[in-house]
Amino acid sequence: MGAIWDQFVSLFTNVLLLIYNFLGHGGNAFGVSIILFTMLIRGITWPLNAQQLKGAKAMQDLQNDKEWQDIQKKYAKDREKLAQEQMRIYKDRGINPFASCLPTLIQFPIIIGLYQSIIRALAASPLGLLQLARSVYQVSWLSPFLNIATLIPLNSRFLWMDLGRPEGIPFPGGFTLSFLPYGFPTLAIIVALTTYLQTKLTMPPSTNPGDQTAAMNSMMSIYMPLFLGWLVLNYASGLAVYFVTSNVLGIVQYAMMGRVNWRNVLPGGGKPAPAKKK
Repeated sequence: MGAIWDQFVSLFTNVLLLIYNFLGHGGNAFGVSIILFTMLIRGITWPLNAQQLKGAKAMQDLQNDKEWQDIQKKYAKDREKLAQEQMRIYKDRGINPFASCLPTLIQFPIIIGLYQSIIRALAASPLGLLQLARSVYQVSWLSPFLNIATLIPLNSRFLWMDLGRPEGIPFPGGFTLSFLPYGFPTLAIIVALTTYLQTKLTMPPSTNPGDQTAAMNSMMSIYMPLFLGWLVLNYASGLAVYFVTSNVLGIVQYAMMGRVNWRNVLPGGGKPAPAKKK
């Protein structure tokens, strides 16, 4: 398993180095490489995102379903029976409750692999350089593009960041905070905000707040931004570039399909509108 994972990280490393070499090794080149790499990943995983969209739409339709609402009222005090009826409804309607979560689950190994490939590509120690040299594919037609001697050391600067270190803008006057050793976490905040925005915009509106799926989605819209913000706060800022790019691309993709739910961003916007009196 370890050898397979190492090949996975090596693949990411080689792709990053190829893009970096194509961009000419200049200032900001590695940061732009991460952005282009993220766009590539988004393109490859688009079928999964489409499946996520389909799953979210199916769950939205279920929340509006009269039969399901009656079942929830009938078995409101019997959790076990409610769960059984819910699985029956899923089976009868051909709904996969995990379809909307699949792209998120797949993103985690990509995040870990990208982090390790960034650290590997920015190797500075002799041991790190040896590992990087072993990671580069030894293929004749790639040799002119992946010549370690001409690529190392990589330019890790991007805008105000060192992509191999956690991001932070130093506080003025030498002021420090023990829980923010790198300074003001600008990108951690941006990552948390864009993650929250993407989650809310792509979340189907709920007409039945008592539904378990609606409750789970609501919790995810809070926990996921905090978790990713914490990752950016403690790990290489190259991850932050990936997160922000991925979030923006996700919002754009959903907007192009006309599926963005702008009402969810406003306080109370995800609640169903009151029924009009006749």
